[in-house]
Amino acid sequence: MFATEPAKRKPGYANFAIADPPLKLVLFEAAEGGTINHLGVETETAAQVEAAESRLSGTGLETSGIDDTICCYATKVETWVTDPDGAKWEWYVKTGDADQLTNQVIGEAETATCCAPEAETVAVGTASAESSGSGCCG
Repeated sequence: MFATEPAKRKPGYANFAIADPPLKLVLFEAAEGGTINHLGVETETAAQVEAAESRLSGTGLETSGIDDTICCYATKVETWVTDPDGAKWEWYVKTGDADQLTNQVIGEAETATCCAPEAETVAVGTASAESSGSGCCG
């Protein structure tokens, strides 16, 4: 659809970083048809994640707080919020690559909820929306 090869491919997982139009598209393989897992706003700095979390929580939306995590084959600084319509949003900056799909907050032994699928199948997110100031909800 976008004439772009995956930037990262693992079993059951493909991550596309599309330049034009700016789009981050993550696909999870599943036996059933696809659904939207969550929407993501990829920022360029942790300070932008912190600013988004502050702005979102300041409007009365409950966020997950800010965590350093390992998820979806990457290390990240991230915050999560569920919008009034029930859609999950992730604001994050990728800080490195990792070898695991499941989410783990760095410094904690347990895994947490993220985009790694159980029954969900497709995650769709936008790239650079936070830094360009043109993101919906961002």
